Order: sequence, then C-alpha cells, then structure tokens
Amino acid sequence: MLPWLFAMPASATPLTLPQVIALAEQHSPSLKVASTQVDGAHAALDTARAFSNPEIEFGAGRSHLLPPTALNGHNSALTISQPVEFPGLRNARQRAAQAGIASGSALLEDARINLYTQVKLAFFEVLRRQDEARLAAENHALLLQIRNRVKLRVEVGESPRYEQVKSEAELLIAESAVKTSEIRVLQFKDRLRTLSGAPLSDQFEIVHVMSPPPALPALNLLRAELLDNQPLLKTAIAEVQRAEAKLEQERSLRIPQPTLKWSAERHPDVNLWRVSVAMPLPLWNQRAGPVGEAHANLERVRAEQQRIRFGLLGELDQAYGRYQIASRQMRVFETGLMRDAEAALKVAEAAYRYGERGILDYLDAQRVFRSTRMDYLNARYELQFALVEIERLRANPLAGEAK
Repeated sequence: MLPWLFAMPASATPLTLPQVIALAEQHSPSLKVASTQVDGAHAALDTARAFSNPEIEFGAGRSHLLPPTALNGHNSALTISQPVEFPGLRNARQRAAQAGIASGSALLEDARINLYTQVKLAFFEVLRRQDEARLAAENHALLLQIRNRVKLRVEVGESPRYEQVKSEAELLIAESAVKTSEIRVLQFKDRLRTLSGAPLSDQFEIVHVMSPPPALPALNLLRAELLDNQPLLKTAIAEVQRAEAKLEQERSLRIPQPTLKWSAERHPDVNLWRVSVAMPLPLWNQRAGPVGEAHANLERVRAEQQRIRFGLLGELDQAYGRYQIASRQMRVFETGLMRDAEAALKVAEAAYRYGERGILDYLDAQRVFRSTRMDYLNARYELQFALVEIERLRANPLAGEAK
C-alpha cells in the first residue's frame, strides 16, 4: 500500500488523508494486537481439531511361582490406551473455535475501522485549528490596521483618547487568540502523529480539499446497514455462537467418554492378551457446575449482544441528529447569514471612515463578522465530524477517500 510513501522523508511534502491513514495502518500497535488475536484463534481451531494422543505403558519383572510346577523367570506387560471422543463433543469444540475465529476477525475489522475514524477526526481537527489560526491572524492584521488608524486620528485630535484604548485592548485580545490558535494546531498535530505511529517530524504539514458533504440515505436505511455490517455486532453474534457451542460441549461431557485399551502379557509359562474398554462413572461429579456456568455465560453474551445493538443504534441516532443540525446551520450561513454579516461590517466601516459612527460601532460590527465566520467554520467541521462518526457506524470509514 503506497510503498513510495514510506520510503520518503515524513515531512518532504504535505501529507494527504489517505497517506496518513496508510501510515497508521502500517505502524499502528492496535492493529498488530488485533491481528495476533486472529492468529491465536486459528491456532485454537487447530487445537480443537487435534485427536487425543494414545498412551503406552510397559512393565517388566520376575515371576516366582510356587512348586511343584513352578516356572520362574522374567515377565513383561505392554498396554496401549486410546481415548475416544464422541462426535457431539468434538463437533461442539470445533464450532466454539470457529466462532472464536469469526469473533477475532470482526474485532480486527473493528480495530481497523476505529483507527481510520480516529485518524480522520484528528486530521480534520488539525485542519480546523489551522483555519481558526488563519482567521485569528486575519483578524489580528485587521485590528492592527484599525489601531494604527485610530492612533493617528487621536494624535491629530479627530478622535477621543478612549477610542485608542479600546482599539489597543482589542488588539491584545487578537494577539492572544493568534498565539492560542497556534498552540492548538501543534497539540492536534501531536495527536495525529501519535495516531499514525509514524516518525513524522515536528514540522510536518497536511493538505486536504474539503469536498461537498455527500447526501446520506434515510435513517432507517442507515440502521439496516449498521445491523448488517457493524463488526461489533458480528463479534457479539460470534460470541453467542461460541457460548452456545461451549454449553453443548459441557453437556456432551456429561456422557462418559470411553478409553480403548489393548494389552499383552508374557509370563514364563503363558502369554496373555486382551482388549478392554475403560469408562468413568459419573457418580459424584455430573458436571452440574460447569454446565451451569456455561449456561450463565450464554445468557450474559446474549444480553451483551442486545446491549451492543441498542447502543450502536443510539449512537447512530445521535450522530444523524448532529448531522441534521450541522446541515441546517450550514444552509443558514450559506443562504444569507454570512452575506448579511459582511454587509453590516462594510456599512459600519464606511460610516466610521466618514465620521458617522464611532470606533465602538465599527469594532462591534467587526466582532460580529468574526464570530459569524467562526461559527460557520465550526458548523462545517461539526458536519464533517458527524459524517465520520456515521461512516464508522456504517462500517465504511473510507467513504469518499482514495484508498
């Protein structure tokens, strides 16, 4: 996957979202942990398929028989035992192991989806903080111009002293906002670097083109897609199947499993051989405890399956609600609110230039415009975050991204 990417210096060119995801998939410890669990589940299936080993016993000694017909001498005995499992027990154990493989594979898929989701959220958070830093820098530059203009007017006596004090205070607030936004950019870059697991430099950059948000299907279709594809539900279903197989396995163990034996003995005066069957008698231990534990575990995983199902559906409803709210806010901003705030700022600026309004009115209009732009930025990224969350719940974390 993108082998050229891993060979180049991490900060040589700005990284795109698919490239960061590829880095995370290559270096993520969580994926490696989940992958080893799948390997362990396959090994467990090999264990379940294996037959019990036979047992061999050999003994030798001397015979001392009583006269008058005694033949003293060496004797020896050989016994070979082979435990035998009934098909029901063996099949139940193998079904439990196969369910473990399904569970492990679903957990690996869930780990990959969660990793992609976390990387995308961190990536968009960096973009968001960079946009905030850009807006803060633009606001600072504008307030610096206003301060210089007010200072000049105060010096020539066209404006009162308090206007310069007010503009100085606004400029200091803007400077603090610029520094804060720059620190936040570095913080979220650190988080993205940690999630990627790659040796990215401190000065790495990212690039992304925000495409129009895709139209989502109806909520009932999203719910059906979640129930069909969500790996957490697949894991829960596999765990129920494994618990059912474990219960059947414990019940099968109530039936005594025989052991076939073949033995041969050699004495000075006679040779013996026999075939026998050994079978335990379930008198004192009828496995009521293990069967009860297996039954309780089955009820637990069934309840856990329902809890996961309802929890995921609830998360989908909440994410869909956030998506609708953010979409509605975006429409409000794009259909007039941004234009109105910009027009009000231009009017206030013109009035201030011609002396019809004071600096306070101009600063208020500028503050409203800045707040409106920031709210629009937040709404745009809240919409993106809601889409990422819905993609996670749909088990489609790379929707709209190049693989």
